[in-house]
Amino acid sequence: MNLDDLSRDLETLAEETASALAGASDVAAVEALELDVLGKKGRLTGVLRGIGALPADDRPKVGAIANRVRATIEAAVAERRTILGSAELDARLRAETIDVTMPGRPIRRGSLHPSIESMAEIARIFAQFGFVTYETPEIETDEYNFQDLNIPQDHPARDLWDTLYVDIPGRLLRTHTSPGQIHVMRTVKPPIRAILPGRCFRYEAIDASHGTEFFQVEGLMIDEGTTLGDLRGLLDEFAHAMFGAGKKTRFRPGYYPFTEPSVAFDVECLVCGGPGCPACGRSGWMTILGAGMVHPVVLRNCGLDPERYQGFAFGMGPERIAMLRHRINDIRLFLENDLRFLGQFR
Repeated sequence: MNLDDLSRDLETLAEETASALAGASDVAAVEALELDVLGKKGRLTGVLRGIGALPADDRPKVGAIANRVRATIEAAVAERRTILGSAELDARLRAETIDVTMPGRPIRRGSLHPSIESMAEIARIFAQFGFVTYETPEIETDEYNFQDLNIPQDHPARDLWDTLYVDIPGRLLRTHTSPGQIHVMRTVKPPIRAILPGRCFRYEAIDASHGTEFFQVEGLMIDEGTTLGDLRGLLDEFAHAMFGAGKKTRFRPGYYPFTEPSVAFDVECLVCGGPGCPACGRSGWMTILGAGMVHPVVLRNCGLDPERYQGFAFGMGPERIAMLRHRINDIRLFLENDLRFLGQFR
């Protein structure tokens, strides 16, 4: 190895590197070439290993050529990296351009189911009168669902509830939320003000006003000296808060085994306002709930003395309330999961 050979190898390396840089398609290729040529174990280092075999006078000459070649290669690499980097950045900016004048992607918003929304509104109104919301089981015993509510096994009133039983002896799907009264009265000391919302089940033919699965909201108040007048005043305030301050209300006699006396609570027709229409059966009134004073037998079954404590209970269907509020004519719509229907209540 002599001075001329080393000089020729260095110049050849510079030319080959320049040619390879011209053909590099991206910054990654440039960096790979830089490592191959200028790295610690690169091709330039390999060529310079031959300097040790040269005479002492020729070594500075080769060093000067090597420094010039290294500087040329480094400048060419930097220039090519800048060109390709700018091109890649321009392409990325073009691909990721945001047109701020275009409408954004809509955010799909959910909403409460109308039954849930109605139950929440009912609970909100009664909460203003000190009522607390409780949850009770959907699978009940015969004792809680019937017997403790003054409905013995041979009582004809059981025909009012088409009961669904489960594969557990003595267990059934609750037919109403009234067994929640028993749970509360046995665990909470009077005074009691309770709201008991929940799902109920009955074996019924499904039509526009009946379903096998539906919600109810039970209300219960137990205290000393509670009267039917307290019930009437409370329900009047509820009806005015739910349907409007100007709505008329009325009590009618009713029957429930667990209340005595029992009443039906009506509100002035929300469609015709009183004169009578097909929606209210030409009566001018719509029934929204049943109620009454808690039967003394029920109080005794829960360990309360009817001589000291009196109370009232009421039950309503939130679907019925929603149907009246929103002019819905078919209860089956609530459980069909039709988004065209449910989307109206956002």
